[in-house]
Amino acid sequence: MNGTLSDRDWDDLVNLILERKCTPFIGAGACANTLPLASDIAKQWAEAHGYPLTTSADDLSRVSQYVALTRYPMAPKEDLRRIFQKSPAPNFEAPDEPHALLADLDLPIYITTNYDDFMAKALKSRGRAYVREFPRWNRFPEIEGMRSFFDSQPQDPRDPLGGKALVYHLHGHLDVLQSLVLTEDDYLDFLIKMTTDTKLVPAPVCAALAGTSLLFIGYSMADWNFRVLLRGLIGSLGASLGYASIAVQLPPKGLSQAQQRQAQEYLSEYFSHIQRLKFQIYWGEGKAFTSELRRRWEAARHATH
Repeated sequence: MNGTLSDRDWDDLVNLILERKCTPFIGAGACANTLPLASDIAKQWAEAHGYPLTTSADDLSRVSQYVALTRYPMAPKEDLRRIFQKSPAPNFEAPDEPHALLADLDLPIYITTNYDDFMAKALKSRGRAYVREFPRWNRFPEIEGMRSFFDSQPQDPRDPLGGKALVYHLHGHLDVLQSLVLTEDDYLDFLIKMTTDTKLVPAPVCAALAGTSLLFIGYSMADWNFRVLLRGLIGSLGASLGYASIAVQLPPKGLSQAQQRQAQEYLSEYFSHIQRLKFQIYWGEGKAFTSELRRRWEAARHATH
């Protein structure tokens, strides 16, 4: 099914990118065919550890909660790191690889809910300096004792990142296992912290949420985690008031064409009522969106030179 962005929508997005007023949100779908799906990991762990609730055996947060309780709290995070370490990085020379395109766009801030380092590696492959950070959402000594980039650097208000790109891992990253938001308890503790601690997220990230267009790649609007991200986190931090956000979405699977259209209309209507967020939805494959965005961005960039 074709995307639903008009030429005006595309032009607005490309112009905001050229003005560096766009902030990508990167989800698990951006790693498709590179990392195993969360549902597949959950099923594997459920079988290996005798998870008793068959109706949620494909839910990684629930299954990892069970593994943490029946083994020890860090067990699922250590197992997840071992799985990811066996997976090679994407081919950043492929023109439709999402991380590669985002790195080429030369944006200041990239927000990801993924644990991997693919966005950082893509930036490195382009010779761009970057900083990786995550919110200090729990009280592990390993995290509380770590100074963040924003604590240790004198910041120029006009350029708080010192010319570097920021890769902000909202749910933590594998280099610091204690930072991962993985189990059900992690998600609950994380949400409580995010909604009660106004200083948890650094000022440049809050400014990007409030003052740029948000581009969601690799999420499913039907996914519960994505709904929590929008309503709980972005709503509490202050979503963009002046710019439309764009979400790249796969059409619902296993439905007739008429049912797909009804499902799309329902999801579009649902998210149109989220307070303060204005959404444009691209219905289609992520790589199709990536290819089209690269084509339009390169054309516009060459036209300005």
